Amino acid sequence: MAVRISGVTIPNDKRVEIALTYVFGVGRSLSNNILSQAKIDPNTRVKDLKEEEVGILRGIIEKHRVEGDLKREIMGNIKRLKEISSYRGIRHMKGLPVRGQRTKTNNRTVRGNKKMTMGSGRKMSAQKT
Repeated sequence: MAVRISGVTIPNDKRVEIALTYVFGVGRSLSNNILSQAKIDPNTRVKDLKEEEVGILRGIIEKHRVEGDLKREIMGNIKRLKEISSYRGIRHMKGLPVRGQRTKTNNRTVRGNKKMTMGSGRKMSAQKT
């Protein structure tokens, strides 16, 4: 029996505490809060949950903003920053780090893995004959 919560299939062989984090917007701390509200042991495996326990979990998670709603809200926030041309919005537009990281070195994941060596990008100087 595959358990689906908020449109996400949760893995059967994992502990409930970890399996709930497969839902976008649910981290470890929220997962533990949900389990304490539902009075379910975090060490229980998903396959060992009863149907009514799964229903309780579903009901609690639906009260939180997760998956599509959360993604839509995040995209809306980024769009608003871009429209008002704030510093963070401009960084989003340029595809650079937004949260104050250094960019002279590092941040390869954001800028792409360009191999820059001495003189790369410079035109060849005229050769003497």
